[in-house]
Amino acid sequence: MSGLLHRHRDFRLLWFGETTGKFGASVTGVAMPLIAISTLDASTFEIGLLGAAAWLPWLLIGLPVGVWVDRMARRPIMLAAAATSCALFLAVPLAHRAGLLSIGLLLAITLATGVSAVFFQTAYTAYLPGILLPADQAEGNSKLHGSASAAQIAGVGAGGLIAQLAGAVNGMFVNAGTFLTSFVCLFRIRHREPESKPAPEERAERSLVGEIGEGLRLVAHDPWLRAFALFGGVSNLGLIGLQSLQLVFLIRTVGIDEGLAGALIAAGAVGGVAGAFVSRRVSSRIGTARAFLLFEPGVSSLVLLIPLTTAGPGLTVFVCGSFAMSAGVVASNVIKSSFQQQYCPPRLLGRITASMQFVNYGTIPLGAVLAGALGSAFGVRTALWVMAVAISASGLILILSPVGRCRDLPTTVRAVAVSGAPRKVA
Repeated sequence: MSGLLHRHRDFRLLWFGETTGKFGASVTGVAMPLIAISTLDASTFEIGLLGAAAWLPWLLIGLPVGVWVDRMARRPIMLAAAATSCALFLAVPLAHRAGLLSIGLLLAITLATGVSAVFFQTAYTAYLPGILLPADQAEGNSKLHGSASAAQIAGVGAGGLIAQLAGAVNGMFVNAGTFLTSFVCLFRIRHREPESKPAPEERAERSLVGEIGEGLRLVAHDPWLRAFALFGGVSNLGLIGLQSLQLVFLIRTVGIDEGLAGALIAAGAVGGVAGAFVSRRVSSRIGTARAFLLFEPGVSSLVLLIPLTTAGPGLTVFVCGSFAMSAGVVASNVIKSSFQQQYCPPRLLGRITASMQFVNYGTIPLGAVLAGALGSAFGVRTALWVMAVAISASGLILILSPVGRCRDLPTTVRAVAVSGAPRKVA
């Protein structure tokens, strides 16, 4: 049978648009801190704040966005978010040319693009199962995560190169172009979602607070969703804290230039492609639950190598630790995405996604600020040690949960608890 990209036009457009967007986001991940470091001479703490601003919207609006995504068609939400992000990223170089760019404005733009990302990512996660058959979802997730990792590699390398050749600020033109491409691809998708019409008794009882509470209860009362949410929260605290400081660590502590720093981060990101490639194969051989534990906390625990990085030959230590971390994270994300899409009822997928991401991503601003504060107080290398240990220790949550006691993750919901009472949904 032909591959999914060859035979499914709508998925191909979604894949290309998402991959392009990930490339641009990766360029931004390098360019934004470089703008703060080299153009605005920001402090380590301000760089940490910049990382926090991108994720703070998940705490502020993540839960109501999940409800709105379940109430509305997902594709228009994604289109509006892509267009908004394009305009916001264009504002950075324009403000710089007008002499208006400051760390405050950069933080505001980062916060606003974070709001767009909340809408886009929540809608995107709930939209994907609607255009793919259940049998195609594992392949679709593998291709999306694999191409996202490849785009990250290219974007990080391109971000460093653009910074050297044209200046970090001009990298924002690239990112604006990628979101424009994503908008065009989404616009050309032919699939239209069926209109969601709740039953009369549900319509009478619908309220924003009530539906937010429903999503939170689903996650809190389900042992599988609860374990993944708590694990993601602790793991992401360390992961984003580490990533928010890796550029300043390589440039200011290790003492290498911007181009080499970008190349090293890109080399480590190759692990994400490897992780996406082997994820399905390992899962089918040893089981999805065991494979998840093999990748996280197993492989990703080699992140402990990163704080040992030194100049010269010691740079290979950074690449090895970063490669293993990327491989473990992406491989486990492929497994978790397929599990969540099959396990969660479609009508609740937006709320469940938002509730899990509220926990998963809600700790990210704390991680970025904490890393910046630790770096300012005790040094960047010490801060990286704290973040790396947090990433490794987070796996204990899964080992002590039902994930640690079975071969495969469940693929259908048996019962969920809503309003305090269990009921069948599948």
